[in-house]
Order: sequence, then C-alpha cells, then structure tokens
Amino acid sequence: MSTIDAPRRKASPTKKTTSAEQAATPLGEPAPAGAAVGESIVSAEGSPTLDVAALGQQLMGRWADSRRASRELMKREEFHRIPTLGMDEHRDRVLGQLKLLVEQGSVHRAFPAEFGGDDDHGGFIASFEELLLADPSMQIKSGVQWGLYASAILHLGTAPHHAAWLPDALDLTTPGAFAMTETGHGSDVSAVGTTATYDAANDEWVIHTPFRAAWKDYLGNAALHGRAAVVFAQLITRGVNHGVHAFYVPIRDENGDFLPGVGGDDDGLKGGLNGIDNGRLHFTEVRVPRTNLLNRYGDVDENGVYTSPIESPGRRFFTMLGTLVQGRVSLDGASVVASKLALTIAIRYGNERRQFDGGDENEVVLLDYQRHQRRLLPRLATTYAMSFAHEVFLEKFDAVFSGTADTDADREDLETLAAALKPLSTWAALDIIQEAREACGGQGYLAANRLTQLRADMDIYATFEGDNNVLLQLVAKRLLTDYSRTFAKADAGVMAHYVADQVGEAVVNRSGLRRLAQSVVDFGSTARSIGYVRDTASQRQLLTDRVETMVAELAGRLRSASKLPKREAAALFNRHQNALIEAAKAHGELLQWEAFTEALETIEHEGNRQVMTWLRDLFGLGLIEKNLAWYVIHGRLSDHRAQAITDYIDDRLLPRLRPHAVALTDAFELAPEHIRADIATGAEKARQDEARAHYADLRARGLAPIDEKDLIAAKKAKR
Repeated sequence: MSTIDAPRRKASPTKKTTSAEQAATPLGEPAPAGAAVGESIVSAEGSPTLDVAALGQQLMGRWADSRRASRELMKREEFHRIPTLGMDEHRDRVLGQLKLLVEQGSVHRAFPAEFGGDDDHGGFIASFEELLLADPSMQIKSGVQWGLYASAILHLGTAPHHAAWLPDALDLTTPGAFAMTETGHGSDVSAVGTTATYDAANDEWVIHTPFRAAWKDYLGNAALHGRAAVVFAQLITRGVNHGVHAFYVPIRDENGDFLPGVGGDDDGLKGGLNGIDNGRLHFTEVRVPRTNLLNRYGDVDENGVYTSPIESPGRRFFTMLGTLVQGRVSLDGASVVASKLALTIAIRYGNERRQFDGGDENEVVLLDYQRHQRRLLPRLATTYAMSFAHEVFLEKFDAVFSGTADTDADREDLETLAAALKPLSTWAALDIIQEAREACGGQGYLAANRLTQLRADMDIYATFEGDNNVLLQLVAKRLLTDYSRTFAKADAGVMAHYVADQVGEAVVNRSGLRRLAQSVVDFGSTARSIGYVRDTASQRQLLTDRVETMVAELAGRLRSASKLPKREAAALFNRHQNALIEAAKAHGELLQWEAFTEALETIEHEGNRQVMTWLRDLFGLGLIEKNLAWYVIHGRLSDHRAQAITDYIDDRLLPRLRPHAVALTDAFELAPEHIRADIATGAEKARQDEARAHYADLRARGLAPIDEKDLIAAKKAKR
C-alpha cells in the first residue's frame, strides 16, 4: 500500500506541543502559540511528523545565510513601515532607511570586490527580497538605487564608468534614477522616443525629449532625491539610428534643483509604494560628454563612428536588457515572500478564530471548515511551488552573472525563465493576499494587520519590469521557436520529447508520452479513478501533455505567418494572442510543478516527505482541476476521473493537510517582528481564550442562562 493510500485514522491528543499549533493538536483545538520554531513535531496518532527546522532550511535554499542576515536586520523598528505616515514623511523615512542599509553594509554584495562587494549575485538578490517584510517601499527604492541604477552602470558601462560613478552610487552620495520607461512606451522599450544625437563638433551627446509621450515616467528617485539618471535613448550618429542605448546624465545640482535643460514632475500619490518618490523627467537638448555613453555593447569614437561587439541590432538590444534581468528575479522572489507573509497571518488567524456553534458548547475554528481550507491550503501549496521554482531561477541567475554558465543560450534561457515565472508569482501574490484578507474578515481590513497595505503595495509588481501579459507572449514565442526548430526536419517520435526537454528533468517522457486517453464512459469507484492520475508520473504526464498540445496547436494555426505580409502576420498573431498567453502560463506552471517535485525528491525526513507529497499533489491536481474543461474537451480525462480529482482534493488532501497548516507556515521562519499583525501574534488567541473561559465559568457556577430555543425544543418534546 502506498503512503498516499494509507487509511485515515481518528486524531488523538498529541505527545508534544510547539509553535506548530494545529499540527500538534486535534482538529478544532488550537494549541498555544509562542514556542520556538524548529522543534520536530510529534503530531496526532496516525499522522506524519514534521521537522519544521529541516523544512525551513530547505525553503531558505542555497543563500539561507544571506536571507537570515537580512531578516535579522529587518527585525529592527527603524526599518518598519509606519501605516499612519503621509506620503512626504514616508518618502523621508525610506530615504533614511536606505542610508541605514549602506551603514550596515547590506548593498554591496553583488558588486566587484574593488568596490567593497563580494561578487555574490545570488546572495544579493536573496537578501534584497527579504526587505519586503519591513516595508515594500524600502525594498523597491533599494532596487531602484542598487538593482537598476548602479547595476546599469556596472553591467552596461566599462571600467572608467565604474571608477567614476559606482562608488557614489553604492554609498548613496548620488541617488540615481533608471530612466527607461516613457509615458508612451512602457513594455516596448525599443520604441522609446527620447534621442541621444552625437555632436562631433563638440564631442557631446545631445539628449532630447521630442514630445510629451517621450517623457521618462514612473521613475523612482526622479521626483525628489535623484541627482543623476541612466537614460535610455535612441543613439543617433552620422544620421543613423543604432537603437536604444544607455547614457549617464546628471539631473540635479547639490541643492536639489534641476540642471539646465532638465525638467520633470512628481507622480504624486499612488495606489501603493508611497515611500518612493516616483516622478517624470524630460530633456531639452541636454549635453553630456561622449564618454557618458555606457559603452559595453556599443561605442562611438570622436568622429562619430559606431562600433559594437554584437553585429545584430536586435540581439544587441536584448543582450543589453538581459543584463538587467535581476529586476524580474527579485520581483519573483519578493512575491514569494509577500505570499508567505499573507498566508502566515491568515492561517494562524483561521486556526484561532471561532465562528458558529459546533454543537459541543464551543464555536468552530475557522480552519476546520472545508471552505476555509479550500481558500487557503491550495494557495499555501502554490506558495511552496513558487518558492522552490524561485530557488531554481535564482541558481540560474547566479550561474549566468557569476560567469559559471554564461553562454548566449544560458542568457536566453534565463530571460525566458524570468518572463515565465515573474508573471505567475506576481499575479499569485495578489490573489493570495486578497484571499488572505477576506479570510480574516474585518480584522483583515485593519491596517494594523497589514494585508490591505501589502496588497496595495504589491499591485504594481504585475506591471513592474514588463507587463505580465507582454512577458508571457515572449515565453510563448520562445516555445514556438523551439518547436519549429525541433520539428522542422524531425520524425513524429521527436514530438514526445519536446516539452520534457523544456523543463529539463521530465524523464518519464523520454521514452514517449504515455497517453491517458479514456473512454467517455468510465465506470468504477472514485478511488480507482484517481489512482490513474494521482501519482507523480501521471501528474507530470497530464501537465506536460497540455503544454505540448497547446504549443503544437498554436504552431499549426500560425504556420502561415512567415509567408504573409508583415501586417497580415501581425493580425494572425493578434487573433491567437490569448492562446499564446495561456500556453505560456501552462508552461510556467509546469516549471513550478517540476521544481516542487525535484525539491520533494531531496527530502530525507519521512514525515516531511509525506506531508510535502500531499502538498505537491494539492498543487499539481489543483492545476489540473483548474483546467478540467481543457482535459475533458481534449479527451485526456473522462468526466468521472475529472470529478474524482475534485473529490480527492476535498475528501483526502485537505483533511490530511489541515493538521499541518500552521506548521507549514512556521517553516517560513517569520518572526513576530516580521509578521507585525496582531491577529497572527497572539491577540486573537487571547480573545478566544477569554471568551471560552467566560462561558465555561458561567456553566460551572450554574449561572449560564437557558437558551430560548432549548425551551421551545423541550416543550415540543413533551407534546
């Protein structure tokens, strides 16, 4: 008998209680909070044990030390967001927090040793993501200064630029803006309107904004604090436009006043992240020296002759943007952190808050209701999947930027991975935070419990660093490109390996796809039906087959595009734009499932492996359930097996995971100083204990009033 098929037993009292409250107690009876995280959990008889410390270490990943050091710093009150601050005060506070980060030596890690850094790219991103726990505004403003502005100087510039500008960027002597986005061009960076025209007579660039839509917009540090900007503009020399390049442009003097030719506005109050001074910049024939061109990928000599180590303009452009992919990496990771925080608050509250009579003189704990489990536990599974996928992503990023795996193919893979995972995680975070807020009722709406502000701050992540829908189209086009290359001269047998090769380790498919075709009439028990689709190989098969089929169908519909005039080809793609995005999403979800499964295979602790298997199954079967219509229409699942998946989630997985819900959030290693929500740090438990003690005392002293409904029932019984 497999572990998944093991019979369920009735829970009995636990042998030991820790901070993993519900994991160590019978359903409906929350245990006291506050014990140290990390003890091995001895849970109810018949239920697996959880080693929370081991699980937490696994979640922390390769850069656990960097994450924990950052979290330790974020316990300090001077880094915490104050909800009642107005916009101006919040901006001042966040600027002060960046100065504190400099004092603590927290910002140099990814930079070269000659500038006080460690050349630790993965560690820098890992520590940066954790800043969100204190204040997302501080995290993003830090990202603007060191992840975008300083990193652009580092990665797009050369040694003279590093020596001239990096020290002041790193120690915040020169706060800087990253002036890429324009009011009229966000995701389409290649079409920005700002120009940089070379004036050979004066050996200068003339930076110019020719129309209102070309104003640089939404720029952190632009409204108040920025003294310089890395400006992306069309490089024009000798009458030829060589495409978008980056230029270092001073924008303010020591008094904070705009320099001649530079102007701008304050973006003002936003929906969130109001600790950041976002603003607009425009340039009227602003002159900077020729050497202010960040010239790693393209240079111009004193005669105006342009040279580049990359001949193709398109490849050159994407290579330049690819050096700045860390923004998408960090947004993916920060979304994971935000999701962990929101679920910790909601699950702990749901494990203590009681509502509606349970029939035993006690109200029922919210998390004992199946609907509450359905709302939160699948999202907990998604968060674990996101977390494991992010670690794979971060490993890939570090390999590319450290130079250990830095071929053109590696960089292309990293870009595709970024474009696939960042949309899924940022959208998921918004969904998770909103559901967590609603699951906490009115308490979740109070600013003191953080969820509403967290949701507002995270909202922009869906369009930061590229609109999610645009990014997913890039993923789909990459899938189609790989598909066409694979099958241009391939026999039918190669089809079976296509998507498996995309995710790397789908070994089950190497020998050919095992089809799960079924008769429309599928008799038999639910247990028998779920047995066909529950195991790892079958989940992989169903998820992989869906991606493969979607890509193949798209390829067939778009096959004629290469032979059509450009306008007609664009119209053809537009008619299938939604299908492109859905295929890319399915591919990204498959990547997350694979990362979860690979992490599962490394777990040695038996209890952790069992509980995490259930959690992975909840994620995988949840993806299939979400797309049941597709699987039924395409003949991959019969109606009966489709229903069996839902029944298995409701009747088996949710009850099995319910006792471990709090322990699974304890593994996130969030201290009370990180959570800072009353309802998740003892206040709700104190209220519930007081209420239960009050009614118990009344009953014990015989002072409890008789319920009128009981009198009526008694009278009816006598009749």
